[in-house]
Amino acid sequence: MSVLPLVFTSGWASGINAYAVVLLLGLFGATELADEVPESLQRPDVLVTAGVLFLLEAVADKIPYVDSAWDAAHTVVRPVAGAVVAALLAGESGSLPELAAGAVGGSTALLSHLVKAGTRMAVNTSPEPFSNIGVSVAEDLGVAGIITFAVFNPVAAAVLAGALLLLGLVTLVFLASRIRRFLRRRAQRREERDLAEAGRHRPPG
Repeated sequence: MSVLPLVFTSGWASGINAYAVVLLLGLFGATELADEVPESLQRPDVLVTAGVLFLLEAVADKIPYVDSAWDAAHTVVRPVAGAVVAALLAGESGSLPELAAGAVGGSTALLSHLVKAGTRMAVNTSPEPFSNIGVSVAEDLGVAGIITFAVFNPVAAAVLAGALLLLGLVTLVFLASRIRRFLRRRAQRREERDLAEAGRHRPPG
């Protein structure tokens, strides 16, 4: 079960930024700083694709409302990425069945994704854009730091990831009213947009 801490940590990080996880693990494996990284994550085409998508996310993640749209589009992508990375890690080590690892990585990624998406909804209720940038930078640095930590000290990193996940879930409870406010605003804007579209297409007279 020695790979389980890395599986859990990579799942948590994938729920926040899956492309950064693939890119970092692939680079650690390609530079031979980590032996546990499967060769499929070290392939040049995988690294280039992950790098391009990471740059796109780095931009979209810092723009108010665009970040929430990006999160919505990645509700499936991040848990699936967490499950796939976890299964690959387990298959490489042979110490944990791949299906079980995928379940751990995918479910952990889903939970951390919900925390990230909910937190961003709450942040988007503020009128200024700087909080989005600050939260996004903190998330990027957190993912980079904890994945790097996990490569060299997987058990401690898994404990830290678990604590951050629990803290995030508790935070969501306190942010529930702001999240509801964001959802009401989004529904109102959609309704106003639909009414405007209907008005433009209404025949004169």
